[in-house]
Amino acid sequence: MQRYLVKNMFDVSNKNVLITGGSRGIGLMMTKVLAANGANVFVSSRSKDNCDRVVSDLIENGCQAISIPHDVSLNSTELAESLSQHTDKLHVLINNSGTTWGQPLEEYDEIAWSKCFDLNVKAVFELTRACLPLLRNASRSEDPSRVVNVGSVTGFQHQPFPTYAYDSSKAAVHSLTKKLAFELAEDNITVNAIAPGYIPTKMSGQLDTYGRDEESMASKVPMGRLGRDTDMGGVVMFLCGQGSGAWVTGAVIPVDGGTLSCPLEI
Repeated sequence: MQRYLVKNMFDVSNKNVLITGGSRGIGLMMTKVLAANGANVFVSSRSKDNCDRVVSDLIENGCQAISIPHDVSLNSTELAESLSQHTDKLHVLINNSGTTWGQPLEEYDEIAWSKCFDLNVKAVFELTRACLPLLRNASRSEDPSRVVNVGSVTGFQHQPFPTYAYDSSKAAVHSLTKKLAFELAEDNITVNAIAPGYIPTKMSGQLDTYGRDEESMASKVPMGRLGRDTDMGGVVMFLCGQGSGAWVTGAVIPVDGGTLSCPLEI
C-alpha cells in the first residue's frame, strides 16, 4: 500500500532538476516548490546575481540548490556542460526561460521574431538535445526522466494584445512538445508542457501598458482570480513525481482558471 501514498506518488526528493529562468516569475515559483519537497534544484538564468540570491535563500531554508547562470538563447550546450560538472544524471529538465514583445502591427519590429523564437522555441529544442545524455542516465522504467516545457494559453488562443511573435512561439512550443514526446518515449523520457494563464510576474506586468491591471484581468477568469505560485508548483509536482506523471507524455496542460473554457466573443 505504500506506493499509493501521496508522499510517494508525488515524490521528487533527491531528483536533480534543472530550471531555466528559475530565478524569477513562474520559474521561481516552481523552483521553490520542488526545492521545498527535497529536489536538488539547479537554478539558471541570465543573471548570476539573481541565481545566487535565490540559491542562497533556498539553502538558508534547508533546501538543496546550486546556481548555474547562463543565457540559453546564446548557447544551450554550454549550460549542459556546466551541469555535467556537478552531476552525471538529470531527472527533470524544465524549459521555462522565455521572453515577449509587444508592438502595434504596423510598427512590429522584425527582431521580435528572432528574440521570441530563439529563446522560447529554439533554446527549448537545443537544451533538451544537449541534456539527453544526462536525462538518459537518470531514466528508469518505473520512473522516467521528465522534460517540462512552459508554453502558454496564448499558444491555444491568442490574447488581445499585439504580441504576435510571443503567441506564435508558444504555439510552436506546444507542437515541439508533442514531437519530442514521441521521439523520446523509447528512451523512457516524458515530455510535457504547462500552459499557464495570467499569472502576475514581471513579464505579465507589461500588459499594464494596454490598460489591463490585475483586477481587470482577474475579472475575465471564470474562477475569479489570477494564478498563484502553488498553482504552478502543483502541476509541476504532478508531472515530475515518481508515480504521478510517469505515464503522461505529449500532454499540454492548461493551468488557467478556466480561461480557455470561455465562449468565443464574436
